[in-house]
Amino acid sequence: MNLKKIGAFVIPTIIAVAIIAYMLYSIRDDLFVAIDHAVPAYLIIAVLICFFSWILRGLRYKYILEKLSVGITLFKSIACIFISQTANMIIPARLGDLLRLFIIKHESDATYSNGLSSIVAERFFDIVIVALLGAVTMPFILNVPEWFSTVIGFTLAISFVFVLVIFALKDIHSSNRFIAFGLNLIAEIKKAYSSISALFVLSSTTAVIWLMDSLICYVIALMFNAQIPFIIIVLAIVIGNLVKAVPVTPGGIGTYEIAVALTLAISGTPAAVATIIAVIDHLVKNVVTLVGGVVSLYIFGDWSVDLMKRAFSKGISKEDIKD
Repeated sequence: MNLKKIGAFVIPTIIAVAIIAYMLYSIRDDLFVAIDHAVPAYLIIAVLICFFSWILRGLRYKYILEKLSVGITLFKSIACIFISQTANMIIPARLGDLLRLFIIKHESDATYSNGLSSIVAERFFDIVIVALLGAVTMPFILNVPEWFSTVIGFTLAISFVFVLVIFALKDIHSSNRFIAFGLNLIAEIKKAYSSISALFVLSSTTAVIWLMDSLICYVIALMFNAQIPFIIIVLAIVIGNLVKAVPVTPGGIGTYEIAVALTLAISGTPAAVATIIAVIDHLVKNVVTLVGGVVSLYIFGDWSVDLMKRAFSKGISKEDIKD
């Protein structure tokens, strides 16, 4: 691995560790008090909710692939997402998602454009539904910082423009290989959610996924005896994930925690409690992801382990993504 690639991993990791360390150090006096009063049983509940949310994510991804005429089992669909999300924790700029292209091609003989369009379709619904949840919750919460509405409004605006572009391009052909690939990709994305039933299934499933994600944080709050209204928890998860979408650190570690903690403080939650809730919430989700990713790698076999190693050490080149 060359110095450039090492720097691309090491520097964001140092930033992530520094943010978490600073957050925990700033509340060091109250941290052990909060931990002493914690109820560990809630941690088990949070892990179980997290596990079931992964099953739902697998069902949604399987549905998207089926819309693209790609057949895959639910088990492999879940494992595919586990591996890509695990990779995102160590590979910069969320490039771990691209591992799905190789996995579904290997397992279902799908094209790389199938894989790429399935990722775009999934991410689009995640971003839109998360932003909509934020837009719905904000009017019911006092003292919301102005930048919250700016972030949510900007996200919705970009999503609207994306939809306009997707559906404005009709029956266009090109002899240029790269333009043709792009047009084919757009056609497949459109195919994934062009019907009313598909829009309903993907929107409702995605909403439940993110409400479950919020429920995990709510249970963690109960673990530390914090009585925070669920609507504030939802807004905290929304802001945390929108901030996390900007690939500053691996897996959004550090940036997610600080965004969630600051949002929880709106409810009057003490800084120490808000911080430990944010840290444990993300820790639970990342540990479940990591365990699921490791298990999935070994279930798929040696080729998937080699794929992960190659993606981290050499990256994914243009030559790799060719039909």
